[in-house]
Amino acid sequence: MRDYYRDFLIRNWEQSDRTSTAAVISYVLSEYGLGWEPNGADRDVVKVEECYLAAGGEFWVIEHQGHLVGTGAYYPVNRGEKAVEIRKMYLLPSIRGIGLGKYLLQQLEAAIAARGFQQIWIETASVLVEAVKLYESNGYQPATGVETPRCDRVYVKYLNQPLLGDWELGIK
Repeated sequence: MRDYYRDFLIRNWEQSDRTSTAAVISYVLSEYGLGWEPNGADRDVVKVEECYLAAGGEFWVIEHQGHLVGTGAYYPVNRGEKAVEIRKMYLLPSIRGIGLGKYLLQQLEAAIAARGFQQIWIETASVLVEAVKLYESNGYQPATGVETPRCDRVYVKYLNQPLLGDWELGIK
């Protein structure tokens, strides 16, 4: 991945990004009163190679003027049919409200769809108000089965669903 939104570079994560990635995510979590959990919910950030790259997922970072300012990632999960979970979608406060989050979500969805996945799952916390609003306004439906202790919401979006014809719906 190498893409631009305005003057923001969205690119694949590199090993040299590990510390900056952790700092961005930790900062955003603390802003909302949530803790950084390197041995728990954030283990995947410490072990990107194992949790994302080796598992068939992707981890992207967002740069602005040479500084990491955001992240977004996904990996396959055993939940439903051909499913992935979008994770670690975080933007520093200084770059929110310009459409970058929506663009990042759309790019993640496009990459996921291009790889043949059919379901996208997202877990989040109610206190992440902007994230909840973003997901709900982009077709994510509330679901059940929260697996991450600090999260209290789970959403799902179905991709590539064929449209049903009248005959399939029993309409004559």
